[in-house]
Amino acid sequence: MNVQIVYEDNHLIAVNKPAGVLVQGDKTGAPPLSEAVKQYIKIQYRKPGKVFLGVIHRLDRPVSGIVVFARTSKALERMNKLFHDRQVNKTYWAITAQRPTPLQGKLTHYMVKDHERNIAKALERPSNRYKDAKYAELDYEMIMQSGSHCLLEVHPLTGRPHQIRAQLAKIGCPIRGDVKYGFPSAQQPEGHIYLHCRALAFEHPVKKEPVCIEAELPDDPIWQLFAENT
Repeated sequence: MNVQIVYEDNHLIAVNKPAGVLVQGDKTGAPPLSEAVKQYIKIQYRKPGKVFLGVIHRLDRPVSGIVVFARTSKALERMNKLFHDRQVNKTYWAITAQRPTPLQGKLTHYMVKDHERNIAKALERPSNRYKDAKYAELDYEMIMQSGSHCLLEVHPLTGRPHQIRAQLAKIGCPIRGDVKYGFPSAQQPEGHIYLHCRALAFEHPVKKEPVCIEAELPDDPIWQLFAENT
């Protein structure tokens, strides 16, 4: 697996994950990104024995973009706290076939996860039927359009599973290729969808300096329509 490093120091390493790749291993047995990054560190720094790598957060398998790993236990603990306390500014880009109404706004829903089907449902309000529903909030703005392709910039303020996918689908703007959430057809191979974690910004957990990491857009004709203008 080719690993595209976008940030690296003694405490953290960030990778531009391709769509279709797991962040961490699961029952499918598919090779995960975490193992590829461990192998990179082992070779790059001639590390003997096992390599420590802490998984801080994840992207859904069909989603591309920035994934940050911890290279030390101290960094892992502190980064986990930053994510938990919502101290990480996340920027996603999503391509839809519909223009949202309004073109800019805030979405608030209550998310329910169906673990058997691995799908989330966005509810307009709390429900006695779904007592485990969790509050979800994001800001969005349509920033560009090319033909029938609408580019939305999304800032999730909470980190619920499938949050962006379910919330955009709820307002009639399913992400291109995301058949699980209502887009009529797959657009890319292997269930890839047009959702990309474009940037993460946070205070470095050890150096206490501002960090802003940005990932290039995937090498795909539709994504490249927008890459030329950014």
